[in-house]
Amino acid sequence: MSAAPTEDRILEALEEDAQASYAEIAQQAGVSKPTVRKYIRKLEEEGVIVGYSAEVDPKKLSSQSIAMVGMDVDSGRYVEATRELKQLDAVESLYTSSGDHMLMAEVRAGNGDELGDVIAEDILGIEGITAAHPSFLQERLK
Repeated sequence: MSAAPTEDRILEALEEDAQASYAEIAQQAGVSKPTVRKYIRKLEEEGVIVGYSAEVDPKKLSSQSIAMVGMDVDSGRYVEATRELKQLDAVESLYTSSGDHMLMAEVRAGNGDELGDVIAEDILGIEGITAAHPSFLQERLK
């Protein structure tokens, strides 16, 4: 068993396999099932665990195109712009960033043309978004 805190061991097991049962997580983390249940409930309530999702290989996804879009935002419109971005169906996830762009979004659409339209019309149409720099995902390597 690892010397890492119980919470970290449970999160590591859950991140490795979000579909793992409490019994599987308990075995991997070296704790009981009730302990796993208690920690997962606590982490969900605290907002540490914000959801469960499936990982997708973009190359094998014939019905969608996916891009990571770095966005620059006018600081005076930051809050309003992020609210509007979160409402867009095409925005799968949205992150603040300390890199080249203030925000990073995973954006999905039916094909490359539709994805381009979402970026050009929907994202850049939001007041305060000053630039959008897409990187189209090709193949999942890990």
